[in-house]
Amino acid sequence: MSNDWRTSEHMTGTSIMAVEYDGGVVMGADSRTSTGQYVANRVSDKITSVTEKIYVCRSGSAADTQAISDFVKYYMDMHEMEIGEEPMVRTASTLVQRLIYQNKNAFMAGMIVAGWDEDRGGQVFSIPLGGARVRQPFAIGGSGSTYIYAHCDATYKPKMTKEECLEFVQNALALAMARDGSSGGVIRTVIINKDGVERNMIPGNSLPRFSEV
Repeated sequence: MSNDWRTSEHMTGTSIMAVEYDGGVVMGADSRTSTGQYVANRVSDKITSVTEKIYVCRSGSAADTQAISDFVKYYMDMHEMEIGEEPMVRTASTLVQRLIYQNKNAFMAGMIVAGWDEDRGGQVFSIPLGGARVRQPFAIGGSGSTYIYAHCDATYKPKMTKEECLEFVQNALALAMARDGSSGGVIRTVIINKDGVERNMIPGNSLPRFSEV
């Protein structure tokens, strides 16, 4: 093994995902952070809050995505004080998109913004490398996502319940983590709706398994 871990950037080479359901969103991510070929952190948290009911999933450079999350949280706190109510998900997603797009030659960041607001309920916005912004019923990202596009397309169905979305996220991430060397560790999930936020974690020895090959 080379010593690239000495000089390589910390990367959340990763598997991230979010799904809308009638009443909220379910978000999920693996927990492996790598530095070159070296696993720097096997239990990192890639789902970060920017407001009480809006979270982001981070993939790409850990430093870049943490900086973006911190900027957005600061601006959203100021925005909430100005308007006197909870901010909208599309406002946070637009701010993330602008930061990534305006710094696309400097940042390596792909993010998913998801949450719940009074105006439009649960929403998921995908913001990949380069700074596009697309609302989708479900979004996947990170290096592990390349292994599960077909599974997600075949499994997703409109108007799933919260429990079905949670199972969908957990199974998809487990499949990605089994195939992608840059994904691994535990699965962290976040459920957001009008009642608040529910966080859960599935340890590595309890992940859904589909094949021992």
